[in-house]
Amino acid sequence: MLSVYCDVHQMENCMNQSRILPFYMAYPLPLYYQEEDTVTRDLEYLQQMYPLEAKKYQKIIAETLDRLDYEGSMIYDEYPDRWQIYRLTQVIVDKIRKMEQEENVQEEVTSAQAVQEKDWDRISEFVQVLLCYEIYRKRHSNRNGILKF
Repeated sequence: MLSVYCDVHQMENCMNQSRILPFYMAYPLPLYYQEEDTVTRDLEYLQQMYPLEAKKYQKIIAETLDRLDYEGSMIYDEYPDRWQIYRLTQVIVDKIRKMEQEENVQEEVTSAQAVQEKDWDRISEFVQVLLCYEIYRKRHSNRNGILKF
């Protein structure tokens, strides 16, 4: 009978010890934010390695999304509409085309030749991927201290 009591008492002690959290687990939020800052810095570092054209496209995308950065914007919808994303991509691709035509005129190259040489379908798909990534970053940025959706 005494041995059964000792076993039960030892089990209770083990259970109580498993409930005690180490000091660093009592308040895990600062560690969460440190990890998030590390991820953000890592992503920004990797963005610096983008090819020149990708950097140029990303800059145009970021400028476009800055204008759409308001409460109630479609970029903060819980499930953004595929058609709206596609339409926004086309608007950005049109801006890129105009910019490249202006650059070609300044360089005195026939803009029709330069524009035809590019595969605009692939550029459009690439811009859409960058756009979705930038929307993700905007949605998860903590500038206001909260997640925005």
